[in-house]
Amino acid sequence: MTDVIVPAIQQAIHLILTGDPYVYSVVYRSLYTSGLGTFLSCAWSIPMAVGLGLYDFRGKWVVKGIFNALIGIPTVGLGLLLYLLLAREGEFGSFHLLYTLNGIVIGQAILVTPIIVTFTSNALSASDAQLRDLAKTLGASGLRTDLTIIRETIWSMILAITASFNRAFGELGIASIVGGNLIGETQVLTTAIGLQIDFGHFAIAMAYAIILIIIVVVIAVTISLIERLRQVDTWGKLSLGRGLGGS
Repeated sequence: MTDVIVPAIQQAIHLILTGDPYVYSVVYRSLYTSGLGTFLSCAWSIPMAVGLGLYDFRGKWVVKGIFNALIGIPTVGLGLLLYLLLAREGEFGSFHLLYTLNGIVIGQAILVTPIIVTFTSNALSASDAQLRDLAKTLGASGLRTDLTIIRETIWSMILAITASFNRAFGELGIASIVGGNLIGETQVLTTAIGLQIDFGHFAIAMAYAIILIIIVVVIAVTISLIERLRQVDTWGKLSLGRGLGGS
């Protein structure tokens, strides 16, 4: 086993360090689809999260429960549903999104929506009661209070967005089914690894895997740093409040 793995790792490192254009084109497509998909999801996820986190309405907990359950949706199931919708005979077949990068982008945007909505709305709900009481005491308006709550939970929003990108970056089902794993067109890191293994090209597959792992680890560390900064920021505000109270 080692006589296969070690040379494969050595060749993979060589491909990475020499800037192999084919390898980096796959990396680019992975970053493009995951990044744009996460950004697109924020356009509707954050407003929905604000509505769920700050306002009460009938059936609110049912909606939150649905989003919470959808966090673990199988990507192959979502990919199959999108395939049927985007196929030529499907409801959205006229847009010609099947087997395109933009089709993958839309799929990943839908995939990460429950993550952003759930994490952000929970953070807003946790801060809601205390900040509203404080705002009422200070005479702040409802809109100003909502903006204050949103500003105070900005770190949690960033954390949710970063985690969503990580989820989209490492997913396989949507990229494979909707994108079709077309070499040079829609192939991304996760689909490329499987294809190269099927071909017996372990060096290239290992190169993709190493890059995938490195980026995922960097994102995980980034999430930890964001959480750490949030805790430091919260602790600093608490310390300042105690100091003002003591004076």
